[in-house]
Amino acid sequence: MKLGLVGLPNVGKSTLFNAITNAGAQSANYPFCTIEPNVGMVSVPDERLEKLKEIYNPDKFTHAVIEFVDIAGLVKGAAKGEGLGNKFLSNIREVDAVVHVVRCFESDDIIHVEGSVDPARDIETINLELIFSDIEMAERRLDRATKALKGDKKMQPEVDFLKRLIAHLEKGLPARSIEILDDSEQEIINTTALLSAKPVIYACNMSEDDFINGIDSNKNFNTVKTIAETEKAEILPICAALEAEISTLSDEEKVMFLEELGLVRSGLDRMIQKCYSLLGLISYLTAGKPEVRAWTIKEGTKAPQAAGKIHTDFERGFIRAEVINFKQFMECGRNMVTAKEKGLVRSEGKEYVMNDGDIVLFRFNV
Repeated sequence: MKLGLVGLPNVGKSTLFNAITNAGAQSANYPFCTIEPNVGMVSVPDERLEKLKEIYNPDKFTHAVIEFVDIAGLVKGAAKGEGLGNKFLSNIREVDAVVHVVRCFESDDIIHVEGSVDPARDIETINLELIFSDIEMAERRLDRATKALKGDKKMQPEVDFLKRLIAHLEKGLPARSIEILDDSEQEIINTTALLSAKPVIYACNMSEDDFINGIDSNKNFNTVKTIAETEKAEILPICAALEAEISTLSDEEKVMFLEELGLVRSGLDRMIQKCYSLLGLISYLTAGKPEVRAWTIKEGTKAPQAAGKIHTDFERGFIRAEVINFKQFMECGRNMVTAKEKGLVRSEGKEYVMNDGDIVLFRFNV
């Protein structure tokens, strides 16, 4: 999974990126501090995996991984090349979802590129730049489809949909909000690399006081919350400065620090949870002495395709999957032999739909 952090300059985007990835991206109080996109890899926290590690003492231990891309601050006119905009926009096309960092804190010390804090205006600025870029992409594809239509009448539905899409975008509406009538229209959206079609999480960067003492009293957060509900986007209250402090602590210190603040999870953990939910992702587990590992798949994935995540041969020669859910495994004494004796390890075929937390052994023959 690849997530892109976007936002206006000086909203705390690179500070947040540094905190969640410990990658050391440059962060400073002036626009365009980030020129090239910074990339950081983050392991997905999973308590189930840690417990399996204790049981099997594996030679290799592998978490699922998320790649974060910190994209330079966008400004008004980016779609037309302002502030190196075209280059920045091209970096967003490669991500699975967008984490849009919105400034929800007041500070005289940190310059706002527009001179004042206004989340609704800032969100509109970014969204419109993505939409303007998408209009250009859709018009190019419409031009190609219209030419192809002269020799192939089967192109008519694509031409019709692209015209409807462009009209939708020209109203200032993101591609993700257009009504999709059939799979062919969804395929056009998927293959046009539209920026505004990507799922969005609005990360509301708040002051430490507001974040700890009551996010609902922050009028800027409530503004973003209303926008997110309208767009069916996710919202994540977060304090980048606090996350930066948490990132310097050991695991033990981190737990104590979060407890003192009355928090169950760090901002990174909550962001990952939101991303999994937004993208419809789950994890299945493989466990044994050679390796304990988590694998990320789409919700609704069937066993052969899940096996293909490990190796294409597993999918091609799939015979069956031996499955037990993690919770059942722990309840029967954390022992696979005992689980099999109790009949809890199921033999599943090609139509089996994987569940989050399934511990699986795939049988295959190539």
